[in-house]
Amino acid sequence: MTDLSHFAVLKAVQQQAAKQGELPDKRQVAASFSRAAASYDSVAELQRSVGGELLSRLLHDGSNPSRWLDMGSGTGHFSRQLGQYLPQSEGIALDIAEGMLRHARPLGGAQHFIVGDAERLPLRDNSVELIFSSLAVQWCADFAAVLSEAKRVLQPGGVFAFASLCVGTLYELRDSWQAVDGRVHVNRFRELSDYQQLCAASGMNVRRLDVLSHVLHYPDVRSLTHELKALGAHNINPGRPDGLTGRARIQALIAAYEHFRQQDGLPATYQVVYAVLEKPLTAL
Repeated sequence: MTDLSHFAVLKAVQQQAAKQGELPDKRQVAASFSRAAASYDSVAELQRSVGGELLSRLLHDGSNPSRWLDMGSGTGHFSRQLGQYLPQSEGIALDIAEGMLRHARPLGGAQHFIVGDAERLPLRDNSVELIFSSLAVQWCADFAAVLSEAKRVLQPGGVFAFASLCVGTLYELRDSWQAVDGRVHVNRFRELSDYQQLCAASGMNVRRLDVLSHVLHYPDVRSLTHELKALGAHNINPGRPDGLTGRARIQALIAAYEHFRQQDGLPATYQVVYAVLEKPLTAL
């Protein structure tokens, strides 16, 4: 099978998965994160850690792009970081959640703030030299389209650096809910193999792609679920339970999660995919 046909097959599989409800509707994603704009930064420990790790990998490369895109920019924390590290560059902050951009715009960092979808970027071909995206593309049902769009808008030699979540993320919470009622209470994420195969077939050179585990600890289950809601990352999957969760089920969840308790508290594991891709200087 050629790379091109392999890419097409994987894209079809992902599109079918989205139709079957395996990933949340992006309109719900946008609405959820818009509502969370005011509370997001107060509970974004993981987001700061992951984005900082991704940014450090780029800075070590010594790149100095004239125009960059922060794709899935959220409240603009890393747009401002990029603006500080690249003061002579022109920056674009793009997010699907308009509420996030309203929050970010007065704080600066980028010259342009655009409501947009990573699967259909509202940018010209060959128009940016760097795309930075931290903990955003896991919400995109069609990751093949994300890669295709990144390649399209990058200049030859440009870099697409992203951090995303894969299967194994929040497995403690998922397994605890599974013991309670077997319903979908935790957001679903792609397999690592999907990221590997799609990136390899994207027509871009994969400089690096690896996974790191980030583990946060909480004193109790309520602290974890409160943080997920404040981030806008609570359960928005199709098949989630409707209405309020009953007291008996919450108590059962708490009891199940206690089996995971460690010395530092209740763990919440995030499996983070870090990737740096480069658009070839000549067309493939």
